[in-house]
Amino acid sequence: MRCVIQRVSRAEVRIAGEVVGKIERGLVVLVGIEEEDTVEDGDWLAAKLAKLRIFNDAEGKMNEDLADVKGRLLVVSQFTLHAKTKKGNRPSYIRAAHPDHAIPLYEAFVLACERETQQKVETGRFGAMMEIDLVNDGPVTLWMDTKDKE
Repeated sequence: MRCVIQRVSRAEVRIAGEVVGKIERGLVVLVGIEEEDTVEDGDWLAAKLAKLRIFNDAEGKMNEDLADVKGRLLVVSQFTLHAKTKKGNRPSYIRAAHPDHAIPLYEAFVLACERETQQKVETGRFGAMMEIDLVNDGPVTLWMDTKDKE
């Protein structure tokens, strides 16, 4: 699993003009799933996200996690995170998992995030055309890949 994490002061995801997920302070997590990914990858990633100390403390240092700041998660599937761009000008998405593999892993990942944060996780809708509005706080943007967890 590969994800882009953005610390936000607010964010929302819309489908056909309807808001389907919305948070105030927290993290927007764009997640891409490969065929080789497993439930264990999602569990590892969810645990990392819940404890990721990227929120400022009283001294302005990134020392606090989601629980410390009463933050929320907004998780959105994004297969384009596995784009291969080495050849030509049109990205290839051959590494992205097919929906029959990706959807159950995405759903398991969202549940793992809820388990780790002890709160409901807001989401987009897998495979839908979505619009995301967010205010990146900092800006703080990180990239993580479960292939790099060793």
